[in-house]
Amino acid sequence: MQATTHPRNPERLATLRRYDILDTPREADFDEIVEFASEICDTPIAVVNLIDMDRQWFKAEVGLGTRETPLETSICAHVILEADFVEIPDTHDDPRTRDNDLCMPEDGLRFYAGALLRASNGLPIGTLCVLDNRPRRLNDFQKRALQVMARRAMRELDLRLALRDQATLRDEMDHRVKNSLQTIASFVRVYQKQLKKDVDPSDVLDAVARRVEAVSALHEALHDTAGDMRVQLDEYIERIVGYLADSAPPGIEITSEADPVEVNSKVAGSIGVVVSESVANAIKHAFPPGGQGRIHVTLKDGDDAIEISCADNGHGGVDNKTAKPSGKAGLGTRLLQAAVSEIGAEMTSGATSEGYEVRLTVPRMKAVQD
Repeated sequence: MQATTHPRNPERLATLRRYDILDTPREADFDEIVEFASEICDTPIAVVNLIDMDRQWFKAEVGLGTRETPLETSICAHVILEADFVEIPDTHDDPRTRDNDLCMPEDGLRFYAGALLRASNGLPIGTLCVLDNRPRRLNDFQKRALQVMARRAMRELDLRLALRDQATLRDEMDHRVKNSLQTIASFVRVYQKQLKKDVDPSDVLDAVARRVEAVSALHEALHDTAGDMRVQLDEYIERIVGYLADSAPPGIEITSEADPVEVNSKVAGSIGVVVSESVANAIKHAFPPGGQGRIHVTLKDGDDAIEISCADNGHGGVDNKTAKPSGKAGLGTRLLQAAVSEIGAEMTSGATSEGYEVRLTVPRMKAVQD
C-alpha cells in the first residue's frame, strides 16, 4: 500500500528544502555513515533517504546503485508517519509493504529498519535505513547504533545549514549596514549644500544620529536571529524607542506596545526609519519648548497587514491640530517618504482627538516573505 501524505507535508517539504541537500553530489561524510550502518547491521543495503514531494532521493547508499526511486514504492514514506525507529522483520507479512513492487518478488526487499532524520522543528525529512533480501531482526545494539548514526547524519545536515545561514547573515548585515551608511552620507552631502539656506544644521545632525541608531538596532536584531535574515520586529522597535526615549527632552515620554511578529530585514530597516523620524517630528512640532507630553508607538500584527502607529498628545488636543507644519517637505518628511516607498507601504497622518498620529500599513505578505 502507498503511504498517506504527512499531515504537515507542505511545512515538512519546506523544512527539507531549507537544507539545500537534494540532488547534490555524493560526499564522503554521508557515504561513511551508510557504509558503517551496513557493516554494523550486517545488511547489504543502507541508505540516507530524503522524502521529497514525489520521490525518495538518496544522499548516500550502498547496495542499491541508484540515487532515487518513486515515492509510491517508498517504505520510508510510511516510516516518517510513525515512530523514531521502525523495524519490519518480513515485508511479506506487513500490510504496509506486502504489495510493494520492491518487496513482492521472492528475491525482493524482505527486511527493513529505519531511524528518522528529524529536523529541529520536529518534522521528519527522511530516514537512515538498512534493508536485506531475507527476513530478519536487528539486535538491541544494532538498533541503538542505527539511531545514533541517524542523529549523526542529522547533525551533519544541521551544521551545514547553520554555517550557510551564518555566512548569508554576515553578508546581509554587511549589505544593510553599507546601504544605510551610504544613505547617511548622501543626506549629509545633499544638505551640506543647503546649510546656508533654509536647513538647520542641527536637523541634519539629528537625522544622521537617528539613522545611525536605527542601523545599530537592526544590526543587533540580526545578530539575535536564527540566521535566516528575519527580524523580530517588536523587539527591534522597542530598541529604537529606547534610543529615542534616552535622548528625548525632559517631560516628553516615549513608550511602545508591540505584537510579536517576524519580518524580513529590509522591511524592518524601513520601519525603523519611519518610527524614528515620526517620533522626531512629534518631539519637534507637537510640544511647546519645555512642555510635557507623550508619544506612543504601537505595532499591530493583522491577517493581511502590519500596522505601525506613532501618536502624540501634543498641542493640547483638537483645537491646535492646525499647528502641524505643512508646505515644503523637510528632511524628516523626505526620509519618511523614501522609507515608505522602498517597501511598498502606505502611510497616512492626521489629527486625532488627543493630538496627531502617523500610521504605516505594510502588506503582511511583503513583510514576511524573504
